[in-house]
Amino acid sequence: MPETVHLTLAHSPDSDDLVMWWPLTGMRGPDGVAVDGPLGRPAIETGRFRFETVARDVEELNRLVVREGAAGRGGAGSPTLRGEGESKSYDITAISCAAYPFIADRYVITRSGGSFGEGYGPKVVVRGDSPVRTIEDLRAKRIGVPGVRTSAFLTLSLMLWEDRRGDATARGRSFEHVEMLFSEIPGAVERGEIDAGLLIHEAQLTFENQGLRAVGDVGVWWEQQTGMPLPLGLNVIRRDLDERFGEGTVAEVAAMLSASIRHAVKHADESHRFLMLNAGDRTEWEDRALVDKYLSMYVSGLTLDMGERGERAIRELLSRGAAAGLAPECGRVELV
Repeated sequence: MPETVHLTLAHSPDSDDLVMWWPLTGMRGPDGVAVDGPLGRPAIETGRFRFETVARDVEELNRLVVREGAAGRGGAGSPTLRGEGESKSYDITAISCAAYPFIADRYVITRSGGSFGEGYGPKVVVRGDSPVRTIEDLRAKRIGVPGVRTSAFLTLSLMLWEDRRGDATARGRSFEHVEMLFSEIPGAVERGEIDAGLLIHEAQLTFENQGLRAVGDVGVWWEQQTGMPLPLGLNVIRRDLDERFGEGTVAEVAAMLSASIRHAVKHADESHRFLMLNAGDRTEWEDRALVDKYLSMYVSGLTLDMGERGERAIRELLSRGAAAGLAPECGRVELV
């Protein structure tokens, strides 16, 4: 009988990431306790693998994997996960596409599990009474952002990039960014603590409830510039799983992740039940229509398999980021 392999899988706490993985573990509440009955067991065959899922803010996950690489190269100390005494990393993790150049030597991208904006994406919002009317009005303004490694921030930086007179010393972002937890940005805009906010997750659909007004959409801008979908979140697997658990392990796990997503999409009612079980204070999840709309946006055909179209979009975003000096050259973009 093959030895059981335990793998850790980290994801963001928003609904599109959360909903994809319950078929791997069975339906569990935030305390980790399985529900009674068949739904408490894995919904797909996981063979020798057992998965432990962990929810973390995506920028926290970005920082974790980037810092781990720096530590391995003799940089700053190895990261410690919140609430844990030992340093560790995850076998499978969600990251922002913009973070991939920093970890490409250690992680491979899965063809399933990514989130793409297809003619839409993270929004830039202001107060209803703000004098800011257009993206150009945001120059020199203070903008709250959900992290400097997020794809949303990279794309906004490309939108508001300045190359004055071709002088390399004058190139740079034309706005001041303020890093904040994604859930705190709408309130900070509403209170006037920042001039504008870059919204990710479900806040892209609910900001008007707080009297906020959209002045730009980075996904719309990206499509106008490239004709491509905007790669936002990726799912990545450690390359060394083959070394640790046998040749072909990475591909085997990737296929299992794909099967989990397909099951979650096919069984929408069960997936919504899982979300409600883990909603906590996310009262917006009580609105089934809103949740379904958000999931239709970010658990799309490209999530099931990004294909050549998604891969080209990833390469284009990372290439433009590197050309602007906003990220290192990625070099190795490998999918499984």
